[in-house]
Amino acid sequence: MTSKYLRKKAIGVHIALILWIAMCAVATWWQVGRAAQGNSLSYLYAIEWPVFLVMGFMGWYALINAEEVTEHHEKARREFEERMRAEAQAQREVSEEDDTLRAYNDHLAALSEKPKKRLLGH
Repeated sequence: MTSKYLRKKAIGVHIALILWIAMCAVATWWQVGRAAQGNSLSYLYAIEWPVFLVMGFMGWYALINAEEVTEHHEKARREFEERMRAEAQAQREVSEEDDTLRAYNDHLAALSEKPKKRLLGH
């Protein structure tokens, strides 16, 4: 098993972090120079870019440590959704629904049947 830091996805995230650090460092240096020349708004930006740098590290950490979705997790999620759907169906009293509500619920049911997009790390 490879390290989470050496996976194909992780290498791309590392490269993005390096570019992010370089960009934030250059922008910070530039804004400090502008602030030293008398631009008062640049004082704010000189503080803001290091904050963006820290946020980049936080994003890097979150992406590297995101759990991989396994078949076991996917099966458990499907079983949970089926159980919740069955409970909701049991609680619903179709005879008390009007036509508009029934059409809306049918639309929602059709949407839930469509395959869901898989996002990075989710």
